[in-house]
Amino acid sequence: ASWTAKIFLDHGFSVRGTTRMLDSAKQVQDVLRDYVDAGRLSIIEVKDITADDAFDQAIQGCYAVIHVASPISQYFTDPDPVIHTAKTATISILASAVKYAQTNPSSSLTSVVLTSSTAAIMSPKDGPHTFTEDDWNTHSPAQVAEHGKNTPGIQIYRASKVASERAFWDFRREHQEQITFTMTTINPTWVIGPPLVPPTSPDKINETVLSIYTVLSGQPIPAPLAGSSASFVDVRDVGRMHMLAVQRAKVADGQRYIACAGLGAEQAIADILNREYVGTDGSRSVWFKEKGRTMETGTPGKGYKPDYTWPNPAGVTIDGSKAVRDLGLEYIGYEKAVLDSARAFERYL
Repeated sequence: ASWTAKIFLDHGFSVRGTTRMLDSAKQVQDVLRDYVDAGRLSIIEVKDITADDAFDQAIQGCYAVIHVASPISQYFTDPDPVIHTAKTATISILASAVKYAQTNPSSSLTSVVLTSSTAAIMSPKDGPHTFTEDDWNTHSPAQVAEHGKNTPGIQIYRASKVASERAFWDFRREHQEQITFTMTTINPTWVIGPPLVPPTSPDKINETVLSIYTVLSGQPIPAPLAGSSASFVDVRDVGRMHMLAVQRAKVADGQRYIACAGLGAEQAIADILNREYVGTDGSRSVWFKEKGRTMETGTPGKGYKPDYTWPNPAGVTIDGSKAVRDLGLEYIGYEKAVLDSARAFERYL
């Protein structure tokens, strides 16, 4: 959310953010202090995002609404509250948007964009498959229906993303005569890239970029987390996609957009970081050596393509090209995303 806010701010928008607790937004405000002082960034408290009128105040005077709030974890144990929150919060913000537009004839609200996920798109397949925006994840909801509280945490998370996005499109269909704004979803895959707000300690690094810190800090090269961390998109591209969906609202109306730049690997992370920090030509090699650091090498070149493209060994592809065609997005490459992340984590070495 913080990168998305910054990208809108950098392109001339003013931003009103929401948070469950104002204290938790202090770091973002500090990083974006110039915008706060200029009166272009404000943050208000919304304690219960599932309440019927939760976003009524926040939405006043808005040109666009970006809904990024959704529970995120691979370690959920009870699907009911997670799915309820994801679904109900989405309905709540859409209801506030419709109410505001209807009660304010001069409303400037033009777009609502939901941050969904490829978790709402991808299901296990028996053979090679290219996932596009036409696909829906039917596996995770079925797992929740069958196993209840015994459902693996990753499947609970994935089912919650399905529930949230289904609610988004169901609301559009059920209220089409009342809706005067465009509606779009952005469906990122594994999001990497430098954090805008640096974590206070390494143990608070987001799990989607933890592999980068793990390798940088000299620990063993990790195994892929839940088989997801190979596909990637840079967090800054995710933010740009939200902005482009607003700027090209008519094109993006009613559309889903996969955010996926390619296919990396933990071994690729090790290779990239070794070239930069250990190799004699690496721009950070002198600094790294002076720090007395070492890094695991693994098996260089194994398990990925040099250009970080699909398909994977199982014949699976995640096609993120629609955003390029419709929105004009140019994806940040894997090496830049990894290196920029590593530079952000140097403070912990």
